[in-house]
Amino acid sequence: MAYDEDLANRIRELVGMQDGVSEMRMFGGLAFLIDGNMAVAASGQGGLMLRVEPGETDALLGKPHAHAFEMRGRAMKGWLRIDVEGVQSKRQLERWVARGVDYARSLPSKR
Repeated sequence: MAYDEDLANRIRELVGMQDGVSEMRMFGGLAFLIDGNMAVAASGQGGLMLRVEPGETDALLGKPHAHAFEMRGRAMKGWLRIDVEGVQSKRQLERWVARGVDYARSLPSKR
């Protein structure tokens, strides 16, 4: 499955004018990076993938439409998947994107 172009455009509208933003194809989707750190992505499996503070992962998994991001069958702390239904409205998407961007900005630059 290819990533959702509409979702990618909606993310781009939210982060495109911020300093240090770049785009990169990764994990079968289109990722948005802040100073080289991945913040959010239009996932190739549908919905949104984002990076969060690892210590907040368990609490965020209790939010509607949020799931653990798994790599090779292992849940990854600090990474979430958000179902399409969880990013339908602008408000829903803004909240998740802001969380991913804030965390990416807290990391040392990779540039």
